[in-house]
Amino acid sequence: MSKTENKRIYAIGDIHGCLDDLVEMQARIANDLRTRPHPDPVTIYVGDFVDRGPDSKGVIANLMAEQQSDQNTVFLKGNHDTFIFDFLDDPFGLSTPVLHWLDSALGGAATLRSYGFDAAREDIHALVKHHFPKDHLDFLNQLELWHGIGDYVFVHAGIRPGIPMNKQETRDLIWIREPFLSHKGDHGFIVVHGHSPVRDVENHGNRIAIDTGAVFGRDLSCLVLEDQSQMILTKTGLYPCNIQPGQL
Repeated sequence: MSKTENKRIYAIGDIHGCLDDLVEMQARIANDLRTRPHPDPVTIYVGDFVDRGPDSKGVIANLMAEQQSDQNTVFLKGNHDTFIFDFLDDPFGLSTPVLHWLDSALGGAATLRSYGFDAAREDIHALVKHHFPKDHLDFLNQLELWHGIGDYVFVHAGIRPGIPMNKQETRDLIWIREPFLSHKGDHGFIVVHGHSPVRDVENHGNRIAIDTGAVFGRDLSCLVLEDQSQMILTKTGLYPCNIQPGQL
């Protein structure tokens, strides 16, 4: 059995409401499959579909259409994909220890704006509770926490080192940074994750970071895994995703 169970995996980083980047990447993947056909491709989206960017509604509609198509797709839950539920449960509660979802740093107002809501209205909670599309909430609520294929585990933020996947805490899977990012040991598999932005895709041997900050004006990333191959799909083609010097 190959490292990817004879599949070709396309793993896409954090989207954050950047619909144009998403559509461009999907077209890039479709073109790659036309150029290099494969019998069993799968596209994995590592979460943080909403907030900050201009068109969270369009992103969710796009991904729902992908889910309902005949393509093999996996959609993972990011921390930002949970914030609207926090807001609906408690409009005054914080989504982080110090920030409310509607704070500009978290970008909830941009998400609501894409759905036609004005976050500054005093009755915004009631409006969202009664008029936010239920099928979009259902999509966000049903996202997977992690997904394993062959020698890879895909997750939004990362894992707590030394803990079996079936015992990982939900909060770690969608929020963790340390001690995951600095861990140099072998997890028993390679973790592919987003959440912690990097300028370019980083291959650390035991993990590959693919959130390249599309919402901050950089490119949306796509890691392509097939058998032993680790590549990055860019506007100009496929390039090796080499392990960084000094890593495993």
